[in-house]
Amino acid sequence: MNICHILIEQAARYPDRPAIVEGAGRGTRTLSFAQIAERSARAAALFRMSGLTKGDRVLLFQPMSIELYVALLGIFRLGLVATVLDPSAGRRHIEQCCEIARPKAFLGPARAHILRFICKGLRQVKHHFVTAGWAPNAVRWSTLKHLSPRDSIATCNSSHEALLTFTSGSTGQPKATVRSHGFLRAQHSVLAESIDLEPREVDLATLPIFVLANMASGVTSIIPQCDLRRPGFIEPGPVLQQLEHHGITRTVGSPALYDRLLEGAREAAGKESEKGRVRLGMLEKLYTGGAPVFPRLLHELRAAMPQGRVIVVYGSTEAEPISHLDWDDASASDLAAMYAGKGLLVGRPVHQIDLRIADNRWGEPLPATSAQEFADLILPPEHPGEIIVCGPHVLTGYLNGVGDEETKFRVGSEVWHRTGDAGYMDAEGRLWLLGRAGAVIQDTRGTIYPFAAECAASNLDWIERSALARLSGERLLAVQLGPRAPADAERRVLEALSWAHLDRVVRLPRIPVDRRHNAKIDYSSLEKELKRHVS
Repeated sequence: MNICHILIEQAARYPDRPAIVEGAGRGTRTLSFAQIAERSARAAALFRMSGLTKGDRVLLFQPMSIELYVALLGIFRLGLVATVLDPSAGRRHIEQCCEIARPKAFLGPARAHILRFICKGLRQVKHHFVTAGWAPNAVRWSTLKHLSPRDSIATCNSSHEALLTFTSGSTGQPKATVRSHGFLRAQHSVLAESIDLEPREVDLATLPIFVLANMASGVTSIIPQCDLRRPGFIEPGPVLQQLEHHGITRTVGSPALYDRLLEGAREAAGKESEKGRVRLGMLEKLYTGGAPVFPRLLHELRAAMPQGRVIVVYGSTEAEPISHLDWDDASASDLAAMYAGKGLLVGRPVHQIDLRIADNRWGEPLPATSAQEFADLILPPEHPGEIIVCGPHVLTGYLNGVGDEETKFRVGSEVWHRTGDAGYMDAEGRLWLLGRAGAVIQDTRGTIYPFAAECAASNLDWIERSALARLSGERLLAVQLGPRAPADAERRVLEALSWAHLDRVVRLPRIPVDRRHNAKIDYSSLEKELKRHVS
């Protein structure tokens, strides 16, 4: 069944309820479930009138907005394929992605159409739609109001492509991740249960895919007033105002974004008569993941939500979600273990997924395996290794098979995905993360895992960020220090992490992180930074 059927069902069930809201105060724009259904039917009419047919790919350079989701639903209605990439990744990335996807149409605001003048791949796209402003040879989005809605929904089987996204391709050719209509339905089913989506809730939506889950569950999505391309650098004031103004009850996002909101809330609390009282509006549920979430941030978030719940979600592009942990369920002994170098607790796997810990052979392709060979590969509880998963919401391959050899392998008829993360299951059936499987350090002193050291270092409240690395045979811990760091910070870190047998601690002005979440260590850039700072 076309994923659009689930989304449109909510329009019949809750026609007048706000589906998507942008802004706050007088600048607020709102579209109800009925309105977004009607407008997306007009978008489908526009796409069809322009000559697009089932299976054609539409490249979207549209930021999170009402227009994005009207376009997405219009695309799904016709059985077109929404194609999304990160334009900030650079011209070469765009050219590579266009070569792989070969989109038939391009949609975005006027500023996005400027890229058509510098990217050959975009110039070769046949159809162009401009959602705001004017662009040469592009159909204006305002044309929608003059069209009759196309209410029919294309019949799509479960394997029909719906959404195409790309990896960054920073280390080579980008990989195209294909989500079919069947996959999106399965993912929605898992998400609705694991992040407890309930009709009439109001969600601060910071990740595009979760807005689709909201719309399919009768949840109102508030689009934050900030640049979500850099969640760790947002201006928190406008978003904090939205929390209050719209009575937002739930949110899912990057730990870097919530760190910034807490900073803004602390500043606001310092200006009020009741000093030190930090609150995040009326939030009742906060889900965070996409990068390591260390205990200090979780404690601060929980304190800012006295009547709420803070939940860690572990997942990846290919398998979202994998596990989750309600921070209230973490015990004092769990916290002590995390600070003692046992890794980062991320809770129990969702019941829809099959998760195993395999012998760490990251970087080595795994051939098709028999049931017995697979059993020999799997490790028992408390033994660290490579995290592998299988299930209905786990992607079984990439477009044209590019990247499958690295991350997929078969056991009989089942396809297993290699997450690239190291971890272990404890005796209670809970998952602990240890960092990237390829970043594990093994030397004459034994084995040490990135998250073991980084989580332990986070217990020192004057360390803003840390990263474990190996350079010229030495175990190094890079640290980004806060303003209250002591003069002998390096010595104190070495003492606190004596079990890690570090050779030295290196201060860096800023530890490089990923572009998407602004919270995961960019280890390749880190190595370059360390070479510049280590003599």
